[in-house]
Amino acid sequence: MKNGISKNQHPNRHILSQGFTLLEIVIVLGIIAVILGGSIAVVGKLGDGAKIQRVTSDFNTISSAIKMYAINAGGAPTTQQGLIALYIKPSSPPVPKRWTPVDTKKEVPLDPWQNPYQYRNPGKKDPSSFEIYCKGPDGQDGTDDDISSQD
Repeated sequence: MKNGISKNQHPNRHILSQGFTLLEIVIVLGIIAVILGGSIAVVGKLGDGAKIQRVTSDFNTISSAIKMYAINAGGAPTTQQGLIALYIKPSSPPVPKRWTPVDTKKEVPLDPWQNPYQYRNPGKKDPSSFEIYCKGPDGQDGTDDDISSQD
């Protein structure tokens, strides 16, 4: 012992903490949450673009099926017969003489917002052809977000 201080005691030595405080952990988790929230918002907006791309792809697939139907049946289904005519033989006129189902699922495919695709023949924008459309994200017919095969 020298000057009243033992060998193990040092008056100028600060005790260093080992680890993080609860406040530091909460701040870091908050920063991570903000970053994740922003990236989820960006990915969500990209998801809308992907849904519109899927609608375009579905329009092409359904159009091909309608054209095959027209070759076999002598014409595209009427608006009243609808897209279900691709899956179930129509009983309303004009009843196709030669008919084969496009698919065995027997239901109209759903758009990315889980609503059935819509069909009209003649089309609203081009009366010389059929039109496939979906009600868009709001699910309401006749609103600005509707997507048409004739756009």
